Amino acid sequence: MASYDLEEQDQIEELKAWWSRYGGAIATALVIGALVVIGIQGWRWWTNKRAADASVLYTAVSEAVRSKDAAKAQDAIRDLTDRYAGTGYAPRAALLYAKMLYDAGDRKGASAQLSWVIDHATEDGLKAVARYRLAEIQIDEKQYDPALATLDARHPASFDGLYADLRGDALAGAGRSAEARSAYQAALAKLDPQSQYRSYIQVKLDSLPGAAAAVAQAAPAGAIAKP
Repeated sequence: MASYDLEEQDQIEELKAWWSRYGGAIATALVIGALVVIGIQGWRWWTNKRAADASVLYTAVSEAVRSKDAAKAQDAIRDLTDRYAGTGYAPRAALLYAKMLYDAGDRKGASAQLSWVIDHATEDGLKAVARYRLAEIQIDEKQYDPALATLDARHPASFDGLYADLRGDALAGAGRSAEARSAYQAALAKLDPQSQYRSYIQVKLDSLPGAAAAVAQAAPAGAIAKP
């Protein structure tokens, strides 16, 4: 029994020595671990709450746009872009609001919303949509060079056909028919062969000055029948 007590006492002394040496570090690690877990849970809660709040404001913007309630849409979009700019809801709501402003004839306001999306959205697809719509407004305003600069920005490959078509519109508006022709041809090459949109581009291509001469020049000898 005495031997057992001595062995137990030795183990206790070893444990005390070990804890004296490593206990502080272990306690610190446990505290840090607990803080990390609490921090992660707190971050998730905060992120989820922000997303939920942003979702409510996005719904408010969407409903205001549908009902054409400009004042309600303006208040909701201001809160959303000021407080929740980093969420995915803000740029989507800004696109809706920009469409509402454009339809109401406020091209300047629509352009401002689209520029906000370009500057703040984290998704390339949303940026591409905003640039496309901004370029449309710039072309409407006969701001052809700014429109071309807008369309020169990097964008997903899925937008190549649409961007090339709009470049054709800007170049045609600027009187640069040869370049417009190349842009429209590039658009046709990028679009799905089954897309009905191709016929619309073809009409614009055929309407360019000198279109008939360009076709004749491109055709092989003997391909064009005499009247």
